Amino acid sequence: MDTTFTYPFPMPTNYQAPGIPSTQPQPTTPPSKVEALIKKNKERIVPKLFQPITLGNVTLKNRIVVSPMCQYSSVDGFMNDWHLVHHGTFAKGGAALILFEASAVCPQGRISVHDSGIWKDEHIAPLKRIVDFVHNFKAVAGIQIAHAGRKASTVPPFLDNGRALMKEDKGGWSNVEGASPIAFNSEMLVPHELTCDEIKRVIEQFKQAAIRVDKAGFGAVEIHGAHGYLIDSFLSPTSNKRTDDYGGSFEGRTRLLMEIVGAVRGVWPCDKLLMVRVSCEEWVDDGWHIDDTVRLAKMLKEAGIDVLDCSSGGNSSTQHIKVAPLYQVPFAERVKREVAGLGVSAVGLINTPEEAISVLEQDRADLIMLARPLLRDPFWPLHAATSLGLDVDCCLQYTMGKYT
Repeated sequence: MDTTFTYPFPMPTNYQAPGIPSTQPQPTTPPSKVEALIKKNKERIVPKLFQPITLGNVTLKNRIVVSPMCQYSSVDGFMNDWHLVHHGTFAKGGAALILFEASAVCPQGRISVHDSGIWKDEHIAPLKRIVDFVHNFKAVAGIQIAHAGRKASTVPPFLDNGRALMKEDKGGWSNVEGASPIAFNSEMLVPHELTCDEIKRVIEQFKQAAIRVDKAGFGAVEIHGAHGYLIDSFLSPTSNKRTDDYGGSFEGRTRLLMEIVGAVRGVWPCDKLLMVRVSCEEWVDDGWHIDDTVRLAKMLKEAGIDVLDCSSGGNSSTQHIKVAPLYQVPFAERVKREVAGLGVSAVGLINTPEEAISVLEQDRADLIMLARPLLRDPFWPLHAATSLGLDVDCCLQYTMGKYT
């Protein structure tokens, strides 16, 4: 028996999807007021947060994006019912783009043994089940593909000794890989420095992962080049001490990412979103900085990406981050100002609807990525709309609970 969810009835007239400004009068609205209500809805001013946007060849129903959030709940890389409910709730809650968590392109590229994976064809079917559910709500399902590099084989952060090294007798592994044989900190393993032939293997793994992502039906893929994982460790001079073609100069240190982007772009359909996440600022004096990011962003745009996801930090254990609300938004703003035509997302301590709206209305970014606020409230988009006095559609089965 096929258990895939689809609506078993025709959709009501004027109904669109969760998170889209509503043109659908409530069933209890007197007929004499229906036309006036529809007219009022069409004439109201909708903040950018709830306006559609087209990036590349994809139109998102609003500007709210679910940031990738590792759940550390997989076995052998397979997503399961936890992920169906986790991502499915965000789809019901009205987000426009839902980025599934970092999924490893090879087993040793996992952050922990419990990470999601996309390194074999068997991973496709469980992913497709979740993707199909998400797409029922006119949300776009995306996924982040990743290699943890020297930060692999650790304990999930919510367990005892979280972020410590995972022992081999507990499922960890010792063959972690990196740009150079430099451990992230004194408690982590010294990584094996990838040879040029092994780098070619990694690039091919990202390419094959993207092919599987497409087969699973995703509408977006994000290459994870941030937070100290493999690609980020190549970008930064603090962790990349190579003297070959993949080190030294800016061109050398960015070569791995650019070759991965080229390989993925070659197999990824043009009618789907191609995204890259980077740490725009390393927060150490001798590291990677926003000027480097702007330079890289121009190269990535020419290589055919649609959106740069602007985060920061994670590559140095000596980083000093000045954390405050919207603290990473200036990075997104700088890229948006200097790289015309490239979509830009902002992330990091954006908590309230007013904060999100201020970023968009001031043209500092195109998309708002949320993580912790959505963990606290998966229906954040609907509640944000209500707080702004905006009527948006909710999923039909929850109509009786809609604020009126």
